[in-house]
Amino acid sequence: MPKHKKKDERSAREPVVTNTVVSGSRPTGDLHLGHLHGALRNWCKFQDAYSSYFFVADWHALTTEYADPSGIQESTQSMVLDWLAVGLDPERSVIFRQSAVSEHAELHLILSMIVPVPLLERVPTYKEQQQQLSGKDLSTYGFLGYPLLQAADILVYKGDRVPVGEDQLPHVELTRAVARKFNNLYGEVFPEPSGEIVRAAKVPGTDGRKMSKSYGNTVNLRDDPETVHNKLARMVTDPARKRLADAGDPALCPAFRLHEIYCTEEEKAELTEACKSASIGCLDCKKVMIKHVLEDLDPIRERRTALEASPGLIDEVLDAGAKKARVAAAETMAEVRKRVGVK
Repeated sequence: MPKHKKKDERSAREPVVTNTVVSGSRPTGDLHLGHLHGALRNWCKFQDAYSSYFFVADWHALTTEYADPSGIQESTQSMVLDWLAVGLDPERSVIFRQSAVSEHAELHLILSMIVPVPLLERVPTYKEQQQQLSGKDLSTYGFLGYPLLQAADILVYKGDRVPVGEDQLPHVELTRAVARKFNNLYGEVFPEPSGEIVRAAKVPGTDGRKMSKSYGNTVNLRDDPETVHNKLARMVTDPARKRLADAGDPALCPAFRLHEIYCTEEEKAELTEACKSASIGCLDCKKVMIKHVLEDLDPIRERRTALEASPGLIDEVLDAGAKKARVAAAETMAEVRKRVGVK
């Protein structure tokens, strides 16, 4: 008997491997080029290689929008329309609304019993967002605990791959620490997820800062061609080029960051030389990039228009996805409840 017990203990410590990707996005407004290149294109690649769960993080939206949640439902519809238009496929991915799967909240509650408050307070974005969103009262339990809810979002599906930018790695490390502590206390249940670093180009906004809804500098996926053209035509350039005859430097030009994403190597070389020799004006230079942006967004906008012609489609997709998500989440929670001794 003792030998069998040791064997069972060793097998209980074998790492959990699921090849499952989990990611979500808060429904807080229109999606833009930053979302397209920072997340969505990579999500579409993941759905072909892994078991994939992509969710509308509406509970997370409440952590900062609790005082006025009126836009969450409309933003949910718009955001999922963009997901489908870009290429997320409900047949290959589980697409659902976070609040439709109560197991997220249940696991969050159980994990909150074992996670020290200082661990949450040390998450870099906790103080950063309080400073950035100084106009809102974020001294709430929900805001402090949102990284733990993120951990529950991942672990309830035993996700072991999380696509993130480098600035989000601390959240993955927190999830790993939580999984490790649970496993040490109750036996091996959760994988320790790895952060799949998304090698995405940093997309500048029209004012040169990071493209962000809060800055009002976005080019949205749903913008019509004229709006896209006008926004990018007014985009800031190298401040040294005050006149056409002034030579410029593409390395100092925010607009040229979009050239780096969209233009061919030949075009970038020609435009770089023309800028440095002042043989081309900034608007004519930007027109080359704008052409490619419009070509990229046209099919997305066309698919979005076609999807909008099917009333109720988004609710159908989200409801079907929630049913699939609940099955996986319920299996995990049955195991968790047994391990922690509750029914």
